Amino acid sequence: MSYFTDLGLAEPLIRALQTKGYSDPTPIQKQAIPALLKGRDLLGIAQTGTGKTAAFSLPSLHRLAADPKPRQNASCRMLVLSPTRELAAQIADNMRGYAKYLSLNVQCVFGGIPVGKQARALVSGCDVLVATPGRLLDLIDQRALTLRNVEIFVLDEADQMMDLGFIVPLKRVANMLPKERQSLFFSATMPKAIADLGKQFINDPVRVEVTPQATTVERVDQFVTHINQAEKQALLTLSLKDGLESGKIDRALVFTRTKHGADRVVRHLNTAGVNAAAIHGNKSQPQRTAALSAFRQGSTPVLVATDIAARGIDVSGVSHVFNFELPNVAEQYVHRIGRTARAGADGTSVSFVAPDEKPYLKDIEKLTGVKLMPQSLPENFAKQAAQLPAPSRKPAEAEQDARRDERDRKGRFGGGGRGDGRGGGQGRPNNNRSNGGQSRDGQSRDQHARNEHVRKEWAPRANGPVHNPLAHEERVSGARIDGDRRPARPEGDRRPAPQGDRRPAPNGERRPGGEHRPARPQGDHRPARPEGDRRPARPEGARPQRDRPQGDRRHSGPAGGRGHPPRDGGSTPVRRPSR
Repeated sequence: MSYFTDLGLAEPLIRALQTKGYSDPTPIQKQAIPALLKGRDLLGIAQTGTGKTAAFSLPSLHRLAADPKPRQNASCRMLVLSPTRELAAQIADNMRGYAKYLSLNVQCVFGGIPVGKQARALVSGCDVLVATPGRLLDLIDQRALTLRNVEIFVLDEADQMMDLGFIVPLKRVANMLPKERQSLFFSATMPKAIADLGKQFINDPVRVEVTPQATTVERVDQFVTHINQAEKQALLTLSLKDGLESGKIDRALVFTRTKHGADRVVRHLNTAGVNAAAIHGNKSQPQRTAALSAFRQGSTPVLVATDIAARGIDVSGVSHVFNFELPNVAEQYVHRIGRTARAGADGTSVSFVAPDEKPYLKDIEKLTGVKLMPQSLPENFAKQAAQLPAPSRKPAEAEQDARRDERDRKGRFGGGGRGDGRGGGQGRPNNNRSNGGQSRDGQSRDQHARNEHVRKEWAPRANGPVHNPLAHEERVSGARIDGDRRPARPEGDRRPAPQGDRRPAPNGERRPGGEHRPARPQGDHRPARPEGDRRPARPEGARPQRDRPQGDRRHSGPAGGRGHPPRDGGSTPVRRPSR
């Protein structure tokens, strides 16, 4: 602990580090902590698992403890932004551990749980707030939080923020922060778009680059198996069963490109006797937390995830990473396999590559500079695959899965392009705030709310009769629909009908909404009047008037001549203008 002691960190922080068993600093901590203690802005380029959390937490907590201030209502002194819920919770837990012997309050807010509870926790303010961008802006919009007192701002995993479409929320947050602050900007890669984003947050920063940009993790044996898409599930099941039974696999992470694909993989694995759980954006927050906790504890040795778990999830003991489907962005492959071979341990990654995924494989090998080692199929693979049990699925569910597969292959949700961060369900935002108010199925938030209302309206009630959809439809639109058996009005009933009444009028004439002209005599074949015409009906046998331009209010005589009184004895003749 001599290094941390020599830096001059507060004694409570040193004691907390001793409790955690930290002895030697990581390279990024050696380079970042001295500069941050001087109050400099920082631009850090480092992958996950390099000790970034401690690198920005220790000097920041030291600064807050050295300058104690009373907490302001609905505000914080330090703000940390994270792209995912799991990473935000992990950062908050680590910072609470570092601040164990300090009187500093650390709060964490993210989506998936009620916002009201989080808003109440911020009423009296806090010292450190760890948040995801969407929930942060929700609290600000509800006036449950203000950023005017932020002294230290940390943006973690900036490149994933860009991939998830958080560029607009980040720019909005940047405009709310005070100009006088210390800013820390971390990213695993630094393309031009990320560098331009960093210019909005940091000023004259110290640049710390620990690892070369987008390099693979050392000590990871990387294999590739070329196989048809339809055979991937059988190969994964057999590989996991054999590895877990033989003890070669301790914990395994399986990455899929889509959420429905992750659920389908878990169904097959559980049916075959492999204990697995899924974690992705469609899971509720309690489900995601429970699955990750069981994986950490080892009770669930296999975790199937989308790329939401590829960043910042620090789980020790992950021996294998399986790429069930290759990512269409080569950099994402680096973050996936970075979940293994941590803390000096060895690791193995296995990628299943279908024929249409070969371009993705070429991009990965070009980026990493590593040729993946080919791996053949197991002996008697076809026979063993045929003996695997299949999960029981209804025909409708199987057909739905087939449609989803076809839709995902065509890239309906992302264009299917490689290298652009938008294909195959990747790189697309999951929140309405970052995609112009559109939900995942293309509906606006208002449309989605209306549909949800109708769904609840038609749903059976637990303590009453089933809601009548006919009555609901009539109440909403005012229209009579098929199945309405109310008696028709008696002929001659001229009472005003409600707007939108579609019941047939006497003699079969269909009434426009809100208009109640008397019915025509039987046999009257004159053309119908335009809607909105309020003139009284002409007597039977009367000659039709000649068509005149709209707005012409002159009256015609018996023969259509000018200057004669109207044939119905109405108003006076039209006078000619005097010259």
